[in-house]
Amino acid sequence: MQIAMVASEVAPFSKEGGLADVLGSLPAALAELGETVCVISPLYQGVRETAERIGSPLERVQDGDFLVPLGDAEVPGTTWRARVPGTAVEAFFLQNDRYYDRDGYYTKRSDHSDYQDNSERFVFLSRGALEMCNVLGLKPDIFHCHDWPTGLVPVYVKYVYDADFAESATVFTIHNIAYQGIFWHWDMNLAGLPWSLFTWKMLEYYGNLSFLKAGLVGADVLTTVSQRYSEEIQTEEHGCGMDGVLRERSADLYGIVNGIDTEVWNPATDTLIPANYSPEDLSGKSECKRKLQERFGLRQEAGGPLIGMICRLVDQKGLDLLREALPELLEEDIQFVALGRGATEYHAFLRELQAQHQRSFGLLLAYDEAAAHQIEAGSDMFLMPSRFEPCGLNQLYSLMYGTVPIVRETGGLADTVTDYSPERLESGEATGFTFRQYSAEALTRAVRRAVELYKNRDAWRRLMLNAMAQDWSWERSARQYLEVYERARQKLTQRAAI
Repeated sequence: MQIAMVASEVAPFSKEGGLADVLGSLPAALAELGETVCVISPLYQGVRETAERIGSPLERVQDGDFLVPLGDAEVPGTTWRARVPGTAVEAFFLQNDRYYDRDGYYTKRSDHSDYQDNSERFVFLSRGALEMCNVLGLKPDIFHCHDWPTGLVPVYVKYVYDADFAESATVFTIHNIAYQGIFWHWDMNLAGLPWSLFTWKMLEYYGNLSFLKAGLVGADVLTTVSQRYSEEIQTEEHGCGMDGVLRERSADLYGIVNGIDTEVWNPATDTLIPANYSPEDLSGKSECKRKLQERFGLRQEAGGPLIGMICRLVDQKGLDLLREALPELLEEDIQFVALGRGATEYHAFLRELQAQHQRSFGLLLAYDEAAAHQIEAGSDMFLMPSRFEPCGLNQLYSLMYGTVPIVRETGGLADTVTDYSPERLESGEATGFTFRQYSAEALTRAVRRAVELYKNRDAWRRLMLNAMAQDWSWERSARQYLEVYERARQKLTQRAAI
């Protein structure tokens, strides 16, 4: 099967969040199963330098130039190619410096505001990916599209490029339904789509054009990144206005939990951490904790647990709960390290807290890959109090590293972490601590439950080993995606027969 992934990010070349990690790993896992996979993504500022640094330099594809219709104009695109390191996957990069040679992918670095021409930039990606496939002679069995920036691809395949890709089925994955790519209705002209599609049943969303809705109604099959999240987004509370569309398409919606790249995230082989360790020999974890405390200037004589947190500093990740709960928790025998960036109000709160608790609270307002690995390895517990979480990756990394997750029971967190009880610990099921109510009180109770068990070293070691025994490799997820691709091809065959 030939699969073309279209996405706005792909690690290790470009990365803003977890989407990039998925695109850096899922194609490789599918290739390991014998499929032919490529990724199509923008050539952002910095991609070329990153490719050189990781030993996978870009090369310009001969005869890979094309024109993309945008409104009344034809905009040039150029194709560059690189190999995703250590894999059989080719990454094709769509170049147009007017759209992508900027210091951010979706927003300005200066004030985090959206680029005003994002509609045009991602119309260019969606339509440009198909024009690229045409000039390269690629006729994929599956176009697998990811999140709103590629939501127009299934509509183009079905209604504009139907003759070119008559044998191509489409799959659309929702990584986070809160981001929807909503633009004014006149962008239908920019996209070159027939106005007959601008109806409430199709692309229209309260008088605007929604790229996300285009993917939801246009693709043959839909997926999202956990079974719980696939159910949650069909409710008014979590559907962000798209719940009705998703309920109508519920028979075509599948939840598949993301995997993790065990070549990158593995405490036994990780080159970014001070000491390696494994379920057979956990001794290196204490050295990782000592070095983490040293890096952030924390008290090394402290006997309590060290809790890590890595995330975007926004409401979705539970920062409002943290603001209420953390000052009280830091008065106890607990240390905390936070890594991330986001809303300025949370930057200010965390800086103030760090100034008040310099020996028990470490803070790095950035995204630093090496620091992320060190926090996962050196922490005893990992906190994810998310308001909602489609899948989450850090709780999976934490399980792999024996860093016991404390999570809110939502989305992929509920699907991947099993709450501690003595019975579940004995049976091998317990892997962490969960809480259901979205409140600072519930978060605090969960943390204190974990801290209490931490005092029982034998029980805590057993919980760590339960966590490390879990299999969240990409192979498991990739096999589920292959089943979804077959369903998409069946849908295509049924549609062709009508």
